[in-house]
Amino acid sequence: MKTALLAPSRVRTLSSPDRNRIQLAPATERDRETIYRIRHEVFAHELGQHSPNSAALLRDALDDFNLYLVAKVAGEVAAFVSLTPPSAPSYSMDKYLAREQLPFAFDSQLYEVRLLTVVPTFRGSELAALLMYAAFRWVEAHGGTRLMAIGRREVLELYLRGGLEPVGMAVQSGAVTYDVLQAPISAIRERIQSFGGLLDRLESRVDWQLNFPFRRPAACFHGGAFFDAIGPRFDHLERHRNIINADVLDAWFPPSPQVLAALSEHPSWLLRTSPPTACEGLVETIAEARGVAPANILPGAGSSDLIFRALRHWLTPASHALILDPKG
Repeated sequence: MKTALLAPSRVRTLSSPDRNRIQLAPATERDRETIYRIRHEVFAHELGQHSPNSAALLRDALDDFNLYLVAKVAGEVAAFVSLTPPSAPSYSMDKYLAREQLPFAFDSQLYEVRLLTVVPTFRGSELAALLMYAAFRWVEAHGGTRLMAIGRREVLELYLRGGLEPVGMAVQSGAVTYDVLQAPISAIRERIQSFGGLLDRLESRVDWQLNFPFRRPAACFHGGAFFDAIGPRFDHLERHRNIINADVLDAWFPPSPQVLAALSEHPSWLLRTSPPTACEGLVETIAEARGVAPANILPGAGSSDLIFRALRHWLTPASHALILDPKG
């Protein structure tokens, strides 16, 4: 992560005359041209990492493969950060160190974050924190498991607060010294749990135009989890008035009056008698009501039972399966 940030004595929130809502989105081609000009101004003229050029633009081969996230205020680029995905042919890190020198794997879940830059007008604001969080959420939402970066030594504390960890190596690029940083996404996620107030402020100020939510969605629970509140032994059936039964097999409509009548008239016999093994009556009733041949109806003990019965017919040793993560 090459950086162009001052080291402010304190972080300030955006305030007058900066009251415009922050728009955060992937950079467009037009945004990229602006980014290349800002990169030249900052990394060539201001920091002395690169030599100035007559085109007054600074870009490299990774720009053919990387992603930029850009923060705009009043329609103008105020800050940006770049992400190099594992599908790229190389990382910026490869210019400085051999991969075998680094204490982590270069695998299909490794992302590189770089070029975190805030234009002078907005330095000392929370834009840098917003972009670091956005980069983290991008990687998290796209299945990445580790971030690596190089952070300018003068602002190293910024990255350490964000959960990145030094590996004990430094690299030199022009007049700038960078420390090599990395962290598992899980460690960054744990660190971010303490940023409640900051995240609340950022969320209230940002027009988040990324295709995943600002906050990581809650884990997806099995629909039958509501029984934890009722009790697996039907401990508190009276709670049904306040608990939503949300299993996929639970009906969202009231039972048939005929079913209620049968249960009311013959409760003792029904409770001590097992149903027909092959569900013949159920199959015949569904076939009649739906106009389906009985041979085409497969009863089962639930959706999972039916799925597992079908998998052996659908899948072969040559099949490929896409497993979706319900946590998003």
